[in-house]
Amino acid sequence: MIIDTHTHLFVKQFDKDRDQVVRRAKAEGVEKFLLPNIDTGSITRLKKTVAEYPGEMFPMMGLHPTSVKENYREELKIIEKELHEGTYYGIGEIGMDFYWDTTFAKEQEEVFRTQLNWAKETGLPVSIHIRNTFPEVLRIVKEEQDGRLKGVFHCFTGTYEQALQAIDLNMWLGIGGVVTFKNGKIDTFLDKIPVENIVVETDAPWLTPAPFRGKRNEPAYLKYVVEKLAEIYHTTPKEIACITTHNAMDVFGELEN
Repeated sequence: MIIDTHTHLFVKQFDKDRDQVVRRAKAEGVEKFLLPNIDTGSITRLKKTVAEYPGEMFPMMGLHPTSVKENYREELKIIEKELHEGTYYGIGEIGMDFYWDTTFAKEQEEVFRTQLNWAKETGLPVSIHIRNTFPEVLRIVKEEQDGRLKGVFHCFTGTYEQALQAIDLNMWLGIGGVVTFKNGKIDTFLDKIPVENIVVETDAPWLTPAPFRGKRNEPAYLKYVVEKLAEIYHTTPKEIACITTHNAMDVFGELEN
């Protein structure tokens, strides 16, 4: 079994063929899917998708950094209420993103810290989005880490040194399609990172691995990530699937609903 620890199967890009996408994934051994929320506008879609695939889809609840705008306090109130009233397996997708815009940089930090504290209060793991913000995210996680935080640095694209820093903070590295890119760079040092410190993910419908780069991503393509990791670690895809599934359960639990 393979667990896709980060996929957005609830978004509109899958409305026309979601069933087929899930079937293709299961045919490739991907049997469980962790779905991180985006903002208040995606909650209904998220919950509907989870309800349609019991025992397969496992939701997270959080506010994505690119959705942090003037109304962020209202968004947080709704997200927090949903978190406490529903059944969720993580707090995500949270983090910081300065790639698109830095207008709300201060607010992004406030929202990130707020959600890290929810994680400590609930005991849930976090799924952390980092884009052009690794120093900021690292500083904040260091300051908030009191032994209760654990989770995933989603779509890890940092350096070897940054990977070690993340692991030291009780975080796993989320490895997806980037590992198959010719200019992805992480493939040059991953073999120095114990495979016990990584989980696999797609971030579907985005970050499609080679050989389908540029097209819509889907969980079935996780096989290409697993195959690349098997090449990097000089082992078999089956072994990578086994170890990363165990790792995912260490982070998110046994994933039963």
